[in-house]
Amino acid sequence: MLDHEERFLFREEIVNLASSLAEPGQLDNVEDLLAEVTTSPRFDSDVFTLERSLQVMLGGRAGSTLVGLLTVDREVFDETGEMGLPSEVHERLVSWRARFGLAIDNALNYLNNPDGIQGQLLHAEGGTTLQGRLTLVRYNNEPQFFIADADVLLTLAADVLERLGEHLGPEMVDGDLVNRLREGVELVERRAKARG
Repeated sequence: MLDHEERFLFREEIVNLASSLAEPGQLDNVEDLLAEVTTSPRFDSDVFTLERSLQVMLGGRAGSTLVGLLTVDREVFDETGEMGLPSEVHERLVSWRARFGLAIDNALNYLNNPDGIQGQLLHAEGGTTLQGRLTLVRYNNEPQFFIADADVLLTLAADVLERLGEHLGPEMVDGDLVNRLREGVELVERRAKARG
């Protein structure tokens, strides 16, 4: 939770945001903008445009606060309910977080990790494991993997196969999995030839 100073600053930001949202029709305008931008097929690259648009619509400070509020930790967001916001504003903030918060947060994470994947091979007593993360983004409740640069993922796959192959024994290799890997390589080869 927020300490005393953080709570004071947070209250100032929220009061300023609530004031900007209190203008007639502003709640509807912001919701329309959030709905339009977050359902765009290019939203992953346009998320910063959303923040700039909100800054123009609400004021720089309020626009940034809103984006932060929709993506902040749940316990911090819940503090807004304790700050005496008008009920209509608070209800909209709660609904916006549910509808748009995950998409905005994932898009920002994706832009901060444009390769869409991080991973490393670890050699331990129990064997070799790959620890890493794929960026899975959900828009309209439909999952999709973003591939910013296919070469990055293919290079990682090649590195994993090369390094992992050195440590494999016959009992560790499943024949069906090897066939899947072979089919995957053949698919990549066909796509590369078609592009060429």
